[in-house]
Formats: sequence, structure tokens, C-alpha cells
Amino acid sequence: MRAEYATPGRFGAKQVATGSAGMVVSSEPIAVEAGAAVLRDGGNALDAALAVAATQLVTEPHMTAITGGVSLVYREASTGVAAYLSGNVNAPLAPLPDFGGADLTRARGVPVPGWWPAFTAAHERFGTMPVARLLAPAIDVAREGFAVSPYLFGEMYNARQNLGRDPQAREMYFRDGSLIGPGQELRQERMARTLERLRDEGMDYYLGDFARAFCAASDADGGVITPEDFHAYEPEWADPVRGTYRGFEIVGSAPPDDGGLQLVEAFNILENLDLAALGPASASPETLSALIAAHNAVYYAAPRERRFRDDARVMDVLLSKEYGRQRFALLDTLAGPAGTAPPTPGTIHLSVIDAAHNVATLTHSHMASPWVNGLFAEGFQLAGGGSFFQRVMPQPGERATIYLAPSMVLRDGAPVIVAGSPSVSLVACVLQNLVNLMDFGMPIEQSVAEPRFGARPHEPARGWVPGTTLESGFPDAILQDIRRWAGRNRLWTREIGPWNSMTGNFDGITVDPVTGEMRSCGDPRRMGVAVAV
Repeated sequence: MRAEYATPGRFGAKQVATGSAGMVVSSEPIAVEAGAAVLRDGGNALDAALAVAATQLVTEPHMTAITGGVSLVYREASTGVAAYLSGNVNAPLAPLPDFGGADLTRARGVPVPGWWPAFTAAHERFGTMPVARLLAPAIDVAREGFAVSPYLFGEMYNARQNLGRDPQAREMYFRDGSLIGPGQELRQERMARTLERLRDEGMDYYLGDFARAFCAASDADGGVITPEDFHAYEPEWADPVRGTYRGFEIVGSAPPDDGGLQLVEAFNILENLDLAALGPASASPETLSALIAAHNAVYYAAPRERRFRDDARVMDVLLSKEYGRQRFALLDTLAGPAGTAPPTPGTIHLSVIDAAHNVATLTHSHMASPWVNGLFAEGFQLAGGGSFFQRVMPQPGERATIYLAPSMVLRDGAPVIVAGSPSVSLVACVLQNLVNLMDFGMPIEQSVAEPRFGARPHEPARGWVPGTTLESGFPDAILQDIRRWAGRNRLWTREIGPWNSMTGNFDGITVDPVTGEMRSCGDPRRMGVAVAV
């Protein structure tokens, strides 16, 4: 089957894809082609999204794992109803007193996974193809192998000390005692067997042998997760968060995930400015400073606003236009009025539209640095997603609060943009690209190539600190204005290289509301691709 897959991915500018019968975009070509094949075979957008996500478990193990979580917004074209599925990680039922940074590299930092329960829940509600068909590409690539990309090798090399601790990891990632190099075949037979058992036995295997193997690996390193945690876990369906912006409707992830809320809050702030008159961020320091200020106002405040999870009245306030006006009045930008962060998360986003205009926008992740604890069970790393417990500490057995932001934009009730991003700067990435598309009418291939700002610079002595990164590519005159503005506002800034993966990877699709043409382009910051069906 490997001959059917797309050519190897690469960093840099990508080909634009256009069509009207379906579109798939994500960060890895083999997985994208697996999803496109599902659409060609008559599957819907949800079927294709699940096939892509399952294949990425194999081809992007540095970014996701079945021991992590899933965040999905799905819209049925026939009914116009959108649903949100939180399949993200839980805190263990056992308490974690004095949880801190030292736990992130040990089993105490391993959360209760939600990936497979969410896969199952999404398939049961919206899927049309058998699970066996959707897992087939992942099983095939795991068993037959694929060439290690330079990106994957770089992550493997960086994590080689942890990656080589476990015999299961060594059987996959090492050959004759040495790390597999770029271009060499990575075969993951143990992972293939796990996926086959999930295909054949479903939740019986997941709650049985898989859970026991997972807990044994956790126990051996001081973890507290038990099979009871697996049995207690439930994926959560909810109505998505919604907001409006200049005639568009924003639809995004719902609490406890707060990326969708942050987007709506930021757009409520930005609506008080005529951005179109100021020009795009790459040409206007006023627009750039406004985007940074609006993003930082919601991104860094989000953990303090955790109370929205339990209080609908507070949620209404946070989403209101009046609150957006009040926050805008407090901002100091060039255009208008005057903590401990978790480590870099490995994350993937994918977007799919089918011929009927069903839409799936899905983010999945192990939510930590790759192989951060070196622990494995049944061929998969134990995710270190407890890093998000430092952001907002959940109660025992409670869902973590994670700023994932799978989202879509509607115009006159129809989808015109499908949006999402991975990375520590995912909210900033989605915000900037949506402004480019909605306010400035940029084609998506131009938008993904524009320079961006990102969240949380990394300083060797301080780690990840609150502040703003700025990619190379902004004109010097704009950077000078932004430096002066940032200094006045005591905003920590750091300039980084061009097209940096830390500023996100916009995996988006636009739809022409008149012709129905779908348009997408892989972001140059990772090795992804867009494929039209």
C-alpha cells in the first residue's frame, strides 16, 4: 500500500490544492493521503479525519500517541448542526499532592488518556465506514515501515536519552545499537499489533490488556494510574463555543478546552478596530500590535478564568461584546487606547471537508515534549500530558483544561473556513490566519506564508516565559515600532527564525460561498500537504 501514498514531505512553500469534491490538509503526507483515499472510497469527513489521525499515530509519533487526547469539532451539512467532542486527558483518580515540574519526566506526569475512547465515540456518532477500513493505513505503515523524515529524526535525536531507555522503544527506533537515521525505514510491529487488537476487540482490549500494560509501565516509574481510571473515563460531547465577527460566525472548541473561547474573546476585542483600514500585520505595526495585545489579553488570562467551566453566567460575560469593548479600552496598542508554562507540546491538527460539505476539524496530541519520560506500553509512549496540570490543576478524575482550538467560520450559515493549528502558539496562529482571511481577503497560500508572532519565548535560564516571539520576515521599520511599543508595555519579545514551527502550523481550508471551490495549502513550517479529492 505504501506506493499509493504521497511523496515525502518537506519544509518550505507548498503547492496549492483546489477542488470541489473534498479536501484534506495536515502535517504529514502519508496520513493526508490515507484520509483522501477514504473520501475517494465514499467515506465522509469524519471517516477521513479518523483515518488521518490513526495514521499519524504511526508516522508522527513525536507529536501524538494513543495515550494522549483528541479535540474535535464536527458539522453535519444535512442538519447544519455542529458538535464538539472533548477526548482530552484526565487527571488520575488518585490525588497528586505537590505536583510540579519534576513530575513531568516521570510517570506522575502521565495523564489518563482519551484518544481511543474519543475515536470510538466519534465513529459511533458520525462514522460511516468500518473501523477496520479506517485503521488499515495505520496498520500497514506501522508494519511495512516508512522513511524517517529529517523532522522526525531531529526529534528522535533530541530525545535519544529518554527514547533509548525502554526495550520497546529500542526495538523500533534503534538498529544495531544506533538510532535510525534520516531516510531509513522505521517499522513498528508492536504498534501494528496494538492497532489490530483495537480493530478486532475494541474497548474490551483497551480496558483490559492495554490498560493493564499501561498501568504496569506507570507503576514501575512511580505513577498512580490504575485500570479504574480507564473505566471511569468518558468522552464528553458539548455544543461548540460560538461568536460573531464582522458578519462571520466563529465556531470552536468548548470548555473544558478553552482555545475556542480565547478566539471568540480575541475577536470581540479586535472588532473595535478597523483592521482593514490599517492593513495586514506584515505591513502595519498598528495591526500587528493589536493582534499581539488581543492575543496576550486572552491567552495569558485563560488559566485565571478557569471558573467559566462551572458557571454559565461567567461564560456569558467572557463571550460578550461588552466585555470585549471593556478589554479593548484597557489595552495599549499602536492602533488604539492605552506564570509557569508547560513545556513545548507535541501536537497535530487536521482539517477535512467532504463533497457534501460535512466538516471535521480535529486536534490530537500527546501534549508534551516527545518521549519526555521514556516509558512505553504496547508499542506506544506514555504521554507526558500532565504538563497541562501545571496550567490549571484539575481535581482527581477531572478533565484537563487545554487551549486546543479546532474551529470553523460560517457565513450565512455555511462553512467558509476550516481552521486549526498545533504548537505552543496555536491560538495566535489561528487568530492571525483568520484575520488574514476574513479582514484582508488573502488567499490561504499567502496567509500561511506571512510572518507571524507566537507565544512564550524560550530563554535558556528561564525556560518558557510569558511574552511574544516574532518570526523573521517582518520589515525592519515595523519591528522597530513593535520593539518600542513592547518596551513601553514591559512585554518580553524575542525574534526567531523564519517559518518557525513554534509559531504554529495553520491546517486550514477555505470554501468559496458562491462556487463551492475548496482551497488549501500546507503551511511551510512543517512537512504537511493539502490534497484535493
